[in-house]
Amino acid sequence: MSSDLPPLPALRAFEAAARLGSLSRAATELHVTHGAVSRHIRTLEDALGAPLFTRQGRGLALTADGERLRDASGEAFARLRETWRSLRRRPGDAPLVLGCSGSLLARWVIPRLGRLGEDLPQLTLHLSATEQPPQTTLGRLDAALLLASPPYPASWRVTVLASERIGPVLSPRLPDAAKWTQAPATALAAAPLLGTRSRPQAWPEWAATQGLAATQLQVSDDFEHLLYLLEAAVAGLGIAIAPEPLVADDLASGRLIAPWGFVATPANWVLCADARNGDRRIDALADWLARELG
Repeated sequence: MSSDLPPLPALRAFEAAARLGSLSRAATELHVTHGAVSRHIRTLEDALGAPLFTRQGRGLALTADGERLRDASGEAFARLRETWRSLRRRPGDAPLVLGCSGSLLARWVIPRLGRLGEDLPQLTLHLSATEQPPQTTLGRLDAALLLASPPYPASWRVTVLASERIGPVLSPRLPDAAKWTQAPATALAAAPLLGTRSRPQAWPEWAATQGLAATQLQVSDDFEHLLYLLEAAVAGLGIAIAPEPLVADDLASGRLIAPWGFVATPANWVLCADARNGDRRIDALADWLARELG
């Protein structure tokens, strides 16, 4: 084996683990076992004669050598992925791979696929649910639809589609729903509130716009994903906090109501792609998404 380059399978495992900050997530991305990733990293460390990671609590931290190798390998693999995609893709042939959260996919994107097909018949999408927001590289995604705040990675080109707006929503089936709908927003300090671990800052951000301290709110349930949270609200289990687009259809059908309206947050709906990706379908998709979110 040449000493001019590290073992490439091992380097690929290291790059994924360093980018994702987890051996388990790297194993999932690469479709291998946790042990295989660990062995690959030990192979690199043995070849280098120095550690690349150190233990930090329950997680991992990169050493100085690890940080240098992460930066170099991350850039190299990102360029290689993009070049390989462009070599394999024939214009208009391969689907455009769009990533977004499972909640956004189920509640907003899928219900609009029919309209997207009518408006952009030349665009074929492959949808990928990604609960972990991408870091500096998008991996196998051509583009990602995110709720995010600047600064954005320099390796991305970002199109801001709309400002995020959030607000409390409840079902008419909620016990005492009529009482809550007639109460001022400040009364929600005593309401049965539902939250989600994916957006723990949502209720505090909303509370700040109403002159309430976050400590005044009692969030009684903690759902893992926004999709579960909103289904709990529809079932009448409590009052949820939600981004406006994800409940627009429920508000129109009367399954949910938003008596206190929606307020802007510091975040934006954005479509991001690799800065080197010149696929014009991404621009067409961004224009369409901006119209829909607007």
